[in-house]
Amino acid sequence: MPVPIEFSADDTVNILVLDELDYNRFVIGRELQRCLALITDVQTKVYDVVMDVVSNDRGGMFFLYGHVRSKGEIVINVASRGIASLLLPGGRTTHSRFGLPINVHESSTCSISQQSPQAELFIRTKLIIWNEAPMMHRYCFEALDMTMKSILQVDKLFGGKVVVFRGDFRQILPVVPKASRQDIVHATINSSSLWNFCCVMKLTKNMRLQSCSSPSNVDEKPTGIRLPGLLSNIYDPDYFQGRAILAPTNECVEFVNDHLMSLLPGDEKVYLSSDSMFRDEQTMEDNAEIYSTEFLNTIRCSELRSHALKFKIGAPVMLIKNIDQAKGLCNGTKLQIIRTSIHVLSCKTLSRKNIGDMVYMFIPRMTLIPSTGLPIKFQRRQFPLIVSFAMTINKSQGQTLSHVGLYLPKHVFSHDQLYVALSRVTSRGGIKIFIKLDSSELTNVTRNVVYKEVFHRI
Repeated sequence: MPVPIEFSADDTVNILVLDELDYNRFVIGRELQRCLALITDVQTKVYDVVMDVVSNDRGGMFFLYGHVRSKGEIVINVASRGIASLLLPGGRTTHSRFGLPINVHESSTCSISQQSPQAELFIRTKLIIWNEAPMMHRYCFEALDMTMKSILQVDKLFGGKVVVFRGDFRQILPVVPKASRQDIVHATINSSSLWNFCCVMKLTKNMRLQSCSSPSNVDEKPTGIRLPGLLSNIYDPDYFQGRAILAPTNECVEFVNDHLMSLLPGDEKVYLSSDSMFRDEQTMEDNAEIYSTEFLNTIRCSELRSHALKFKIGAPVMLIKNIDQAKGLCNGTKLQIIRTSIHVLSCKTLSRKNIGDMVYMFIPRMTLIPSTGLPIKFQRRQFPLIVSFAMTINKSQGQTLSHVGLYLPKHVFSHDQLYVALSRVTSRGGIKIFIKLDSSELTNVTRNVVYKEVFHRI
């Protein structure tokens, strides 16, 4: 067989490397020039600094405190969230790309062996861009640093590679179960010993608000929980893709979702889960007999939805598990139900990457196992979907929306949740706030939570 032009016997057959190199240099070059003509002087300076280090193989760790897009020779784009990874060209989640453990500790390393395809990808990589870094535990970055030093056999920061972290410390910090304020601050990236070698570059302009040409009336108060034009735009993919109601807790979100679901026409279909004890070497047979199926049906936690899921045709839903990231089906992807069957749900995507595409493989039930927060280990076989008229503020981080309704029946409870909710929109007129606290009276005052000590080392 004839070989491609410029092919050599040394060229890799590593599918991971081939995927990263699967782009048109001329198209990328034109796109780069177009982007460079639009960015600000501060962004240009950041781009020049990073590209100079990459071109000269000097290595280094950078933290970009703001918003920017950059392109390199061979780039690994990763993000801390599934939905955020879809916003990056060739993006992947950090856990899938780096093999990070779900529950990290001080001695954690990435599950990548010396001779694996992932190791070859790291060797050939010029630049790693890690988005939404402040929300990850510092042990994740330290695990990657130790792993890359081992793979590359170079005793330099991240094995001598260039790593650019991006994010905003004014957004939500790492989620540490049952942790105090001091524990959460201690878990951030700027509390790691790696931070001493990091070059921080700041961008101060909110690029989301660039499109806002004139101020809108932001004093108008909504009188209830609603989505204007819901029934007339139910099958318009742009309608749900750019709109969401945000609330601080899962309990508030479920209340809003149930209310708006009742407004949709058609019959509601209920899907029940199959719950059982997870039997492994650490789970005793006695536990399986003590905890009945009826008891397991009552368990609810952040990683699992309720035993009974209720759906209607036309309802927007969100994936809570990674299925096929290449097709845009990952944790946080928005879908719309177009047909309900006994064993599968037929959906179409509402995310920007594949908007309106049919999910021909459908969505089946999957076995979900909560990893933390419960004294027992059990599994629930259920559809990995939740209704998404509303979502938690934490879930919305990394997304850009045109219209946001902020529903606050109770105060926010963690660092800068309020800031995250208010900064999801592209214009001032795109945000509506409904505050109704314990007194059941409407108000225009709510509490904000800020851990000021997290900004001391920036």
